[in-house]
Amino acid sequence: MAKQLKVTLIKSVIGQKPEKKATVRSLGLKKISSSNTLPDTDAVRGMVAAVSHLVKVEEI
Repeated sequence: MAKQLKVTLIKSVIGQKPEKKATVRSLGLKKISSSNTLPDTDAVRGMVAAVSHLVKVEEI
């Protein structure tokens, strides 16, 4: 596995359930096209999987 993941928000969280909004926020994403580099851990991968329809992930 890669050491880090670059997560980018590609769709709005408007209309999403509060749990999905909180997950996106905990990934450090605020606005569309905002990105954050996170460690490649099982916890982060689980959060990304929960909001996979809203984010794009690149391995660094």
